[in-house]
Formats: sequence, structure tokens, C-alpha cells
Amino acid sequence: MSSYFTELAQQYIGGEWRPGTGSWDIIDFNPYNGEKLASITIATAEEVDEAYRAAARAQKEWAATNPYSRRAVFERALRLIEEREREITEVIIAELGGTHLKAGFELHLAKEFLRESIHLALRPEGRILPSPIDGKENRLYRVPVGVVGVISPFNFPFLLSLKSVAPALALGNAVVLKPHQNTPITGGSLIAKIFEDAGLPAGLLNVLITDVAEIGDAFLEHPVPKVISFTGSDKVGRHVATVCAAQFKRAVLELGGNSALVVLDDADLDYAVDAAVFSRYVHQGQVCMAANRILVDRSVQAEFTEKFVTKVRSLKVGDPSDPQTVIGPVINSQQADAVSGAVEQALAEGATALVRGETRDTLVEPSVLTDVPADSALLRQEIFGPVAFLIPFDGEEEAVRIVNDTPYGLSGAVHTADVERGVNFAKQIDTGMFHVNDGTVHDEPLVPFGGEKNSGVGRLNGETTLDAFTTLKWISVQHGRSGFPF
Repeated sequence: MSSYFTELAQQYIGGEWRPGTGSWDIIDFNPYNGEKLASITIATAEEVDEAYRAAARAQKEWAATNPYSRRAVFERALRLIEEREREITEVIIAELGGTHLKAGFELHLAKEFLRESIHLALRPEGRILPSPIDGKENRLYRVPVGVVGVISPFNFPFLLSLKSVAPALALGNAVVLKPHQNTPITGGSLIAKIFEDAGLPAGLLNVLITDVAEIGDAFLEHPVPKVISFTGSDKVGRHVATVCAAQFKRAVLELGGNSALVVLDDADLDYAVDAAVFSRYVHQGQVCMAANRILVDRSVQAEFTEKFVTKVRSLKVGDPSDPQTVIGPVINSQQADAVSGAVEQALAEGATALVRGETRDTLVEPSVLTDVPADSALLRQEIFGPVAFLIPFDGEEEAVRIVNDTPYGLSGAVHTADVERGVNFAKQIDTGMFHVNDGTVHDEPLVPFGGEKNSGVGRLNGETTLDAFTTLKWISVQHGRSGFPF
């Protein structure tokens, strides 16, 4: 077991590693074998206050630091991740139940986003705007918001914590990070350790390992943070948005999805099968962009279904530390029960199981269901596990209607031999992202990432990150004397 689980099982506040002062511990378990990885005494609302105050004290000097000097911290952090990649991979496998494939995917993206943060430190630019008033000079400055609160999820905790933490810091802010209780090391204290070793000044990044049962809304309501960046479920996201609105805080919300991968009648079926299997079953289907629904034109339904089922049956399920494993455990037994319950509900409603996987504790084998009734609630909700719904359609118009018949709008994909046909199809779908002849699971540092409808508010990555973690300040200069009416 990695020494990280003993060294980093603490709070990180104001540059100091220390135990929480709460009356109970969060127990960090390996979801595959139930091994106890760490015991962490939780942070209280008092420590939430201490972390935000430490961030506020450190932020002003950091914002005034030459951005070239800030950039050097991220260059060192990137080198440290590269040097420690084997150890970080072990942590992802142990704490998340992520496979070697998943860990490699997550670390690759994390490094790409850190590289972008190196450049982001130099990205903010001022502008001079014209004025209708003679002698008036309008200067527009882009400045840090101050302190950012980040709440990250359990599925890609290293990547999705870094996606907000690194750019917020690069742009001159300080950060308080609250990782998910199931992934406190990968999503929290491990990131603090990397930045500490990279030379980030004390107080700029604080990590609180805690639970809403202890702190309530203290993390959201505290007066210091001006922006809350939350990644998680739409149910919790709705609450975060409500609290932030009452406090006049900006909320950046990356929420759930119910994406569809659509196979048109002229698609390359072998390629579409590969894309669909990856899009549904990567990291056990615990991905917000996962293709819950796979829509297939009825003219190619039989051939596609046969190929799809054959490939799904070949996926190795088991120990995530085995490099051959494709599907490891879901995060906990409650999640396993929820996924199994969704399959049982679909079958009770009349669905047909082309593949019906068994559930053994947290190991959920893949299932493939068809004939799910069109009015089933399951087709409109997010299933966070290895269950695929195959849905036939007749023509593009019906496909568009089915894809849009969900309260979510995050990602999606369409497969066709005609690229422009695919683009025209994509334009009709109410999502923040859509991919032609590819999978549904994508994230790139320069491209705005986010959803429509219940899938979130705001965007991250590239230029949109500036909008998330900076604000605009107008300073006017009157050259000469201004006239006043009295």
C-alpha cells in the first residue's frame, strides 16, 4: 500500500499538515477488497473558517507576484507528477478501484491540463475601450476573483480537482479544496503535497477532508470565497447553486449527464461498436459523459447489436490492479446496489437482457438491455454504472427526438459516413458538447467543457476558465477636466 495513505491522511491548512478536530473519522476503503487505507479525523466548520482565512491572507501577495514567477510553480508540479506517476497510479487503483487503463487516461489528461495552466498564468490581458467623452480613457483589467472554493467528485478526483485548482491558482487566486469523502487522498491531500513540494507559498492551497453532516453549508456560505466550482450530481449541484445565489457568489457547476451515442444507417459499425463500448464502460460507467443510451438505426440494428454484445462479453471484470482488467469495482456497495436496482427495474418494466451481469459486492458485471419501454424513467436519468440501453430508431428525426428526451445535456456522439450529416445532426441536440465519429467521453484543455439543462452552468477550459476564475474591473482616467451639470 502506498505510503501516501499514511503520510497524507490529514488536513492541510495554511501550509500545515494537521489532524482535524471533529469528533469522528472518515474511513478511506479500497472499494475492491475492502482494505482500510486511511482514517482521517474530519475538519469542522471552525477549520473551514481557518482555511478560507489563510487563503485570503495569502492571496493578495500571490496576485501581485510576477506571472512568470507563478508559472514556475506549475512547471515544477508537472515534473513532480511525471516523476511520481507510478505511485499516483497505485493510489488511483487502490482508492478508486480504477484500472491501469483508467489511471493512465486520468493522468494523461491531468498533465495536459497542468500544461495549459502553465500558459494560463500569462493569459489575462487588459483592454483600452473608447469613450464618447473627450479625454476619457477606459481601461479594462482582468483580475483574480480572490478565493475559490472547489468541491470535487469521486470518479476522476485527481483530474477534476486539478482542473479547477490549477487554473484558479495560475490566475492569481487562492483555493480551498474539499475532495469527495470516498477519495480524500487522490482528490485532495495528494494534490496539496504536489503543490507544496513544487514551492507553492503556504496558504494558497488548503485541503479540507470533511462531510456535510459535520459542516453543513459552511463551505458554501463562508464570506471569503467569491466562486464555488462544484463537480458532482445535479441534485447536489442544485443545492450548491441555490446557496451561492443567496450569497451572491458565482457558481461553476459541472453536473451529471445522460449522453447518447447514435449510430446512423451509413456508419462504420465495427468502429461504432468500439466507440460505444468504451463510451459506456470506461471506469465502470462512472463517468458523467458516459453513453447511457446507444441509439441504432433499425436498418443496422441486428448487425450492430451482435457485434456490440460480443465485445461487451469479452470485457474482463475483476481486480483493478491486474493490467488486463477492463472493469473494476464501482466506488462502494451503495453504488453497486443502485446499479443493480436499475437493471431489476428495467427488467420488471419489460426490458430484455442481452447481457445480464452479476453483482458481487462492489464488482458489477456489464449489462446490455433492450426493449426498455419508451416511457421508462430510466431512459431519462443518469445510470452511474456499467449498464447500456440499446434503443432502435427509424430515421434521423426520431433519433433527435429520443436523444433530446432527457433533462440532461452534457455530451453525445453520432456515427456516420457523411461528416456534414453528422454535424447537422449534432446541431439539433441540446448539449454543451457533441462528437462526430468518436466516443462521448472527451475533455481537452483548450475547448470549453460544460453542459446544458441539468448538466450544469458555466464552462471550464481554455478562455472560458478566465471567465470562471477572474473578474473584469473598469478603471477610467479623465485626461483634462470633466464637465458636470451642477
